[in-house]
Amino acid sequence: AVTLFTAACGGGESSSDSDSDAGAGSGPVESPTEPVEISFSSWVGNEPSIQKMYKEFQKEHPNITIEFQNVPAEESNEKLTTQIAGGNAPDAAFVDASTTAGFASRGAVVNLDNYIERSEVVDPDDYVEAFKTFTQYEESMYGLPFDGESTALFYRTDLFEEAGIDAPPTTWEEFEEAAQKLTKPEDKQYGIAMFAPESAYYWYPWLWQAGGVLQTEENEPAWTSDEAKNAAEFYVGLTEYAPPDYLNSNSYDGRVAFAQGQVGMYVAGAWFAGTLSQEFPKIEGKWATAPLPEGEAGCATTIAGDALVLFDGDNNDAAWLWIEYLSRPENMAEWTYKAEGSTLLPPRTSLLESPELVEEKPILEGFAQAMECGVSNIIPDPEWGRKEEVLNEELGKAMYGEQSAEEALENAAEAAA
Repeated sequence: AVTLFTAACGGGESSSDSDSDAGAGSGPVESPTEPVEISFSSWVGNEPSIQKMYKEFQKEHPNITIEFQNVPAEESNEKLTTQIAGGNAPDAAFVDASTTAGFASRGAVVNLDNYIERSEVVDPDDYVEAFKTFTQYEESMYGLPFDGESTALFYRTDLFEEAGIDAPPTTWEEFEEAAQKLTKPEDKQYGIAMFAPESAYYWYPWLWQAGGVLQTEENEPAWTSDEAKNAAEFYVGLTEYAPPDYLNSNSYDGRVAFAQGQVGMYVAGAWFAGTLSQEFPKIEGKWATAPLPEGEAGCATTIAGDALVLFDGDNNDAAWLWIEYLSRPENMAEWTYKAEGSTLLPPRTSLLESPELVEEKPILEGFAQAMECGVSNIIPDPEWGRKEEVLNEELGKAMYGEQSAEEALENAAEAAA
């Protein structure tokens, strides 16, 4: 998406000359005294909770109406890129948080620092640091984190019991031991699901737990460090305990293997909990979650989430009032853990630590705790998308046995340089 955006905008010049003046003023932004219509692009505009919030919003701001531009999630970034290039970007949008910095680097989205300073609702210190990082560019915030998830371990309690495993693994050694005990190829049962097309993303936690990093301060790949090689060797080695039929699949399609008892462990985000409950109710009570096992450098996990942004235009203030309203703690709670069937987490520390979260969705307790260990895999480097693609391809080859884990990292680093 960032690559598409760069191509559409061209060059490195900002598309907005008023970035530093956005929201200039003092005190909270006031509701307009004349009718204003703002456009809001998202794939969630028809969700009942969003529509309910809109009705309540209009009671407070009767002069603001919203045109909901609904677009499928998988088409959102391409649509926004086209709109930006055509000069008809929406006033506000709900976006994958990881794309915020890319938009900001091209001057397409509004610097929110002044708005945030004037707000009585948005407290930047309350955001989980890793999620705030998603929305920052050159030390300024260009988006408001709205929801998120951390990655944790799902495991089949019934298969663990059959294999004589008393508790979920807490170290790398215990993890591999559990995977080995759970693997029974003759019964088409394996220890863990692995996915070559998503090899890089699911390698990152092991890298960070080993004490490695993705890039140097000079934006050079840091994949050939001893820490990275140790993590890759361990990670790729787990393929021995994974079902070969799912190796070319992806984490969403592979959910079936877990539901059917073909794998005993599954690394995924909090979204998977909701999917299991909704799609596979028959295995309720046969699975549980736990934090990822820790490496020598401690705990670490990947995170993902969505954010609210403004595109510079004539209606910045009115659009700010909308995303500020959505960002109220009570609204964020309604959108995430309070929503029926939702296993999204709020990216606010105060909400994550609230007893109400666990009372509403007990399954989210471990994920909420893991947010403290969250690390962003989004690098403020225009070339990061290309580099990550190379890394993903080379690690995938290692998982297929075409090269060693060390060779994969060396080849990826050379190609990405």
